[in-house]
Amino acid sequence: MNGKMLVVLALLASCVRPLSTTRPTAGAGRNRLPVAGRLDTAAWVDSTLTSLTLRERVGQMVMVWTLGDYASVDDSTSVQLLEWVERDGVGGISMSLGTPIEVAHKLNLVQQRARVPLLVSSDLEPGLMRLESAIFPHYLLETGGATGFPSAMAIAATGRDEDAYDVARAIAREARAVGIHVNFAPVVDVNNNPDNPVIATRSFGEDPERVAQLSALFVRGTHDGGAFATAKHFPGHGDTDVDSHVGLPVVTSGPDRLRSTELVPFRSAIEAGADLVMSAHIALPALGGDSATPATLRPDVMGGLLRDSLGFRGTAITDALTMDGVGKGYSVEQSAVLAVRAGADILLKPSDVRLTIDAVVSAVELGELDSTLISRSARRVLWLKARAGLTRTRQVALDSVHVVVGSREHRALAEDVASRAITLLRDSGNVVPVPMAQRIAIVQYQPETELKAGRAFAREMARLKPGTRVAGRVGPGSAASAMDSIVRAVRDDEVLVLTAFVRRVEGEGRTTIPPHVAAWVDSLAFARRVVLVAFGNPYVIRQFPRVSAYLTTFGVGDALEVAAARAITGARPISGRSPVSLPGFFAAGDGITR
Repeated sequence: MNGKMLVVLALLASCVRPLSTTRPTAGAGRNRLPVAGRLDTAAWVDSTLTSLTLRERVGQMVMVWTLGDYASVDDSTSVQLLEWVERDGVGGISMSLGTPIEVAHKLNLVQQRARVPLLVSSDLEPGLMRLESAIFPHYLLETGGATGFPSAMAIAATGRDEDAYDVARAIAREARAVGIHVNFAPVVDVNNNPDNPVIATRSFGEDPERVAQLSALFVRGTHDGGAFATAKHFPGHGDTDVDSHVGLPVVTSGPDRLRSTELVPFRSAIEAGADLVMSAHIALPALGGDSATPATLRPDVMGGLLRDSLGFRGTAITDALTMDGVGKGYSVEQSAVLAVRAGADILLKPSDVRLTIDAVVSAVELGELDSTLISRSARRVLWLKARAGLTRTRQVALDSVHVVVGSREHRALAEDVASRAITLLRDSGNVVPVPMAQRIAIVQYQPETELKAGRAFAREMARLKPGTRVAGRVGPGSAASAMDSIVRAVRDDEVLVLTAFVRRVEGEGRTTIPPHVAAWVDSLAFARRVVLVAFGNPYVIRQFPRVSAYLTTFGVGDALEVAAARAITGARPISGRSPVSLPGFFAAGDGITR
């Protein structure tokens, strides 16, 4: 470590708030996860670690990604997954895309085939519904699924901090019901950049202290629901304007800014007992580095800052190694070895599992990596498995999935949080709520990826205000003539409600409406009463400054669509407050009460 970095770390360490004396350690969680007696647990970890070869210990550090869809046992995807588990001895699986029952069934199968129980994770920021649901596109027939909770930013908009705890606990319960132990949440990034294409509503907001408070509550709720919590993306992905899925963001913040902003929620999450911390594929040139090396690969960040300065004793995991933020400029072998050297205990989603394991083993044998690093990381992974109760049972009861996942209690919680999250940021014509006698025409903007966008909203609007109709839909590729024909069909006595579904599209960095569509919307607002409802990105108001009424939900999903319909029609009060600001348009804390 060079002298400059030592000075930087010293500055950061000098202002880090003292952590509690009961810091989480690799083997001593402070949560309510099921766990055997401590002595029995320690004995299992020790005996299992001793039984593993160097290659098998490295395998425990690898977490592969798989779909939760149906596949026959001889399907190529099933064969590949079982090869990773049986041949390569991977330590974990990151689950995606599938119905709850199919996910649970598939996990039961692979757990049965694994020599050492598998640690299962998933990216469940707004709940199991984010990944575990199904829709038949031809008929747009929804087959049901898990509970879809409002986003982190929507939770922050309610003003009730306990919502973060309640939602996290419910998500954890549904996750454990299908066999998932680790939630890759909360996102503790401070979203203070309106142009951020990858964090946005995944964050609790732009106030570091508020993000810290909600993050801590989310961690505790996750624990009380029986799952592990992951604070991400270290040391802070909020002030970026590049999607790390497609490039390497460069954060210019120096030690003072990191200390006062980005690191505040991480300190809080660690104090609350966060079990894992996920690294960010971002460059930090002002922190003693350069503009080409991601934090994931820097020992001074993942070791010096995370462990030495912040006192984290849990499990460090990389963000997906397939992302271009770390993939460009490094081979599979290089990124794996450098990440382990930097301090990663788990290598998430490497593009080639065998090459990854071979590279780390070879680096140890050549003396490039210390074997104690491997043993320490494997031990941390085994401790998580023991704490999750996998020493007793590694499978879930399929008949219990229907009792827990998507339960009435959880759906009611999602609806309640969503109703209090709706935020009215502008209403110059006093249009909201729309009077009962007033007719409404809905025009929906939805990208091609939003197959079911607006369905729940339109249904609820029609239920609450009979006669409401969907006048048309536009998308990124809509021609001016097509859009004009839609607006000509809107009658003069109708209030035009335009819904804009704009959220990040992973790997594309798209968070805005195409200029020609935005100009069309703004021209409508000049000529008539328009209520614009922003589902997702709350910052899109800058694209149509003449809109008289602007309502934002800070997310997408059925619960938020229903809540927005009730707010517009006056069926429910509006009380949300924005957790973020957009200079010239609205400030943090703004919100008109109705």
